[in-house]
Amino acid sequence: MRVLFHTFGCKANQYDTERMRQELEAWGAETTTQRSGADVFVVNTCTVTNRADAEARRFIRRLHREAPSAQIVVAGCSAALNADDYRSMDGVLGVVEGHDPVTVASLVTSSAPIQIELRSSLDRIDSEPIGGELLRARRGAARGWLKVQDGCDRKCAFCATRLARGYSRSRHPSEVLAEAKLLAEVHAELVITGIHIGHYGKDLEPQWTLSRLVAELLDKIPDVRFRLGSIEATEIDNLTIELLVTSGGQLAPHLHMPLQSGADPVLRLMRRWHTSEQYRLRVLEIADRIWPLGLGADVITGFPGETPTDHAATSDLIRELPFTYLHVFPFSPRDGTVAAGLPSPVPQRIAGERSRELREMANDKGLEYRESRVGENADIVVEGTSGTALTGDYLRVGLVGLGAESNGLPEPRYRGTLQGDREHLYIEFPQKPAAILV
Repeated sequence: MRVLFHTFGCKANQYDTERMRQELEAWGAETTTQRSGADVFVVNTCTVTNRADAEARRFIRRLHREAPSAQIVVAGCSAALNADDYRSMDGVLGVVEGHDPVTVASLVTSSAPIQIELRSSLDRIDSEPIGGELLRARRGAARGWLKVQDGCDRKCAFCATRLARGYSRSRHPSEVLAEAKLLAEVHAELVITGIHIGHYGKDLEPQWTLSRLVAELLDKIPDVRFRLGSIEATEIDNLTIELLVTSGGQLAPHLHMPLQSGADPVLRLMRRWHTSEQYRLRVLEIADRIWPLGLGADVITGFPGETPTDHAATSDLIRELPFTYLHVFPFSPRDGTVAAGLPSPVPQRIAGERSRELREMANDKGLEYRESRVGENADIVVEGTSGTALTGDYLRVGLVGLGAESNGLPEPRYRGTLQGDREHLYIEFPQKPAAILV
């Protein structure tokens, strides 16, 4: 049986798909990347917005048109919230209301659709295992994902992830370490990911913290670079900052800290738990101690009730802080969330204009940062055969002057000097470049 996987959404979803792939291959299935050769399609869905749900449904309909004889299995966050919608679609063999790889494998290898009786989707999601068989590789990628927890205990007004993923559940540190050792055998960088990694360990007995886990990973697995996934600014503790300062780049100097808005009235409507000043002070403290520093954030424009004054406050905060990139999105409602029913909606045209303004600002700040790095050293991880590499501070750079040995590719990790300009950064290798000693 040949299975093709398609993933929508975040790194946690991508990790889950790799677990599904590994489980199915253990059951005797063969992974393919060619639609024409697939017997089964496994579609791992995202539900961050109504648009994400619609995109998954369009994709499934297109798959069925192109390969009407193939069976389709739907899993993931959208499947957890909209199972009946997917079950009614032509070509769908069955639906897994979540991300459990064993359930996916059982369904794919069965000869008939499986209907699982549950008290509710959330009951099952909250008890869905996040551990089990250790992931050994992220197929075809230079960088691996290391998922340390699932679910979220926060209740942001715009987010359906809590509904689709359940409460925060942490993997035991020994399991995380064991999986990291396996992944480090094939990946030069591991990204620590999850749905709300800042809450790692709060549900364990005895309790742990993310920073303590990271310290263990750095100590026990010194031959790989680790990178933190998205983490809230108010959940970056002092130990995390110390590790960023003292690890010599083994913990990548890069933080992605969701902002969402720089206006306190909007943050309250969003049911965020921090103020703009708390965010601002933490970022400035971090930036004062760490250089270089890749710094990113998520921002939503046009949230219901956002006034021109609120947007100006967000713009001013972004202008002040040393961001190197931003992910900016106009507000898009998600059914079932508090935000979908809020009054004072902002017209999509205005939300779009505000997004474009912030994206332009972020692009300018990113170019200025890239220019400031010219002539400085950078630790890089080579991205396969693409001719590019990723620096610790999250800059994608070109590779120039590779020799003929190893088919012209260097070892996965190197330290070199950034050259070029703000538009085109690159590292030029000598005939026999020296690998980073780790």
